[in-house]
Amino acid sequence: MSEPQHRAASRVGVRDVARAAGVSTQTVSRVINEHPNIRPETRDRVLRAIADLGYRVNNAARTLGTRTTRTLGVIASDATLYGPAVGIAALEAAARDAGRWIATAYADASAEASVHDAADRLLGQGVDGLIVLAPHATTLPALMEAHPGIAITALHTGPGAQRQEAGAALAVAHLIELGHRRIGRVAGPEEWLEAQSRERGMLRALAEGGIESAPHWAGDWTAAAGAALAPDIAAAVRASDGPTAVAVANDQMALGLIAGLREGGLDVPGDVSIVGFDDNPDAAYYRPALTTVGLDLGGEARRAVAEVLGEAASVPAPPRLVVRASTAPPD
Repeated sequence: MSEPQHRAASRVGVRDVARAAGVSTQTVSRVINEHPNIRPETRDRVLRAIADLGYRVNNAARTLGTRTTRTLGVIASDATLYGPAVGIAALEAAARDAGRWIATAYADASAEASVHDAADRLLGQGVDGLIVLAPHATTLPALMEAHPGIAITALHTGPGAQRQEAGAALAVAHLIELGHRRIGRVAGPEEWLEAQSRERGMLRALAEGGIESAPHWAGDWTAAAGAALAPDIAAAVRASDGPTAVAVANDQMALGLIAGLREGGLDVPGDVSIVGFDDNPDAAYYRPALTTVGLDLGGEARRAVAEVLGEAASVPAPPRLVVRASTAPPD
């Protein structure tokens, strides 16, 4: 058996790497743990030895030596929804760019005990911080109070919440610019921070446009919720003073609403304009194609990861309006 085959068949350890690189095991450990005070040529020699020998870093052993797992915990609610699903993917990419991994635990966002259980499971794995996706209004403060020594943030808090608000205002301002003066709203679940931010943005744009609030409704972010609201919204649209446009807090509810309105005999945008929020990948293929607002989710994820790590991050791009066929001037 040749030497390379022998190494591949047996477990390669730190001593083997040190011997091949001509350094001490302590130096190998410092390279693995990204210690800053290592000469570049020494680091390169150790990394070449690691690659040549096929050495795999033992994360458990590294944790013992560094008191860090290089893993961030993510608490998510419902990955079947577009927002949480793409949020997890964006956080994973941002963590990887920062040399970290993520561990995800799912919780019932409406049950505080479930969120605390998810946090306890992640912290039990030694994660270096927590990022909460789609938190309820009480979730984040409760977690911070329960774990004062742990870095905790949410994907859309602080400046992120302000961008959510700005995006919703952008959607309503678009309807106003088209000439609509009776604008209805479909909000997300009122206890969700994202829903609150988007509702504030819609109301702000209405106030700035000097427009009184038209009828409003709320759903649970799903297309089914939008479809269920369609009969009530259709009746409102048919009234002589009913809304000529409806701003919807996310694209999935907008999809269900458009389908329900069309089944009820209304034309979008002929009878009522619809604008969504999220710019999910299917929005351009709705019929009619959905006017919506997109966020820089990658930038928001990088901001959240940097905040947990105590590092500086670039500012995400502002929200963008994507105009498609579901909005038009009122008749």
